[in-house]
Amino acid sequence: MGFKIDIERSGRGTCTVTGRVETRHLNINSVVHGGVYATILDTAMGAAVLSVLGPGETAATTSLYVEFLRAAQEGDTLTARGEVLRRGRHLAFAEGNLFGEDGHRLSQARGTWYIWAVDSKPPPEAPTAKPRRGRASRARSA
Repeated sequence: MGFKIDIERSGRGTCTVTGRVETRHLNINSVVHGGVYATILDTAMGAAVLSVLGPGETAATTSLYVEFLRAAQEGDTLTARGEVLRRGRHLAFAEGNLFGEDGHRLSQARGTWYIWAVDSKPPPEAPTAKPRRGRASRARSA
């Protein structure tokens, strides 16, 4: 099945995502992969951000910080709750928590979302640095 947004437990500025851990969510140590935690939290927080946007606005994650507190096992039901902390003109800040079915917090996260108008171009990519020539390559070319 997978993880889904729980509409009944979500609203303006908040979002809840729930699901059951399957074999495909496990890492080589037979616990839930950290990327699964990050994805569930990003989904909950990102949907919470989307819920406070106006018509014609969209957003994308620009930073995501996740702390892993406890491991989940196959068959566990996980619940993530995302909440908008602040929404500005072009940035939104959110936090999220991931809980096991026993109520223990498994992970916590914070993130930032960039907001822009759908009819405008998305933000430009950051310029990439050109490779620097080191001493060794300068010595060879001399």
